[in-house]
Amino acid sequence: MGKKVAVVLSGCGVYDGSEVHESSAVMVHLSREGAQVELYAPDIDQMHVVNHIKGQPTEEKRNVLVESARIARGNVKDLATLNVKELDALIIPGGFGVAKNLCSWAVDGKDCKVSKLVEDTIKAFHSAKKPIGLCCISPVLAAKILPGCEVTVGHDAECEKWPYAKTAEALKELGCKHVNKNVDEVHVDVKHKLVTTSAFMCNAPIHTIYDGIGKMVKEVLKLA
Repeated sequence: MGKKVAVVLSGCGVYDGSEVHESSAVMVHLSREGAQVELYAPDIDQMHVVNHIKGQPTEEKRNVLVESARIARGNVKDLATLNVKELDALIIPGGFGVAKNLCSWAVDGKDCKVSKLVEDTIKAFHSAKKPIGLCCISPVLAAKILPGCEVTVGHDAECEKWPYAKTAEALKELGCKHVNKNVDEVHVDVKHKLVTTSAFMCNAPIHTIYDGIGKMVKEVLKLA
């Protein structure tokens, strides 16, 4: 039997939920490695709903669990039901839903608060010495919850290729060690069993993002 991996989603769509391509890449690579995937999401309202053509918030209200079901093809569970004893690893794809629905980074930056359910989930895997994979913006969750951890969100010098590089500086201010890595690379924090990759923090061709996520998945499974 393959490893059983929990993938936690934060909605559906880059601007207010999970990044769809990252989520799909995680599931495809897990499938290719013979892992069993269990999808979870918190049963909460989204911070807001964004029109993905205009990039502007709307008056609409949506639920994170219900929206995550779009990516999961309906097969998604309430995060409150997750039992770490039945799972071998945790992966959280990126997307602004991480920074809006799983924590308040999008509004509060390094002073953000992480959802108690999400914090409890990450701490449970960490305490059980089970690996955690985080891509794109989701390494900020580890930075808030696991003091002194090592992560990458790509590079720490802002440019056209790395438009979100200031995130790396904020992570350093939280006491984390940020390691510069290219989009098709990962960083493995062996002590914390934490694997991170930049994904769409980089303005890069989608296949390179897909490849970087594949390396993250392989390293997570090696540690499981």
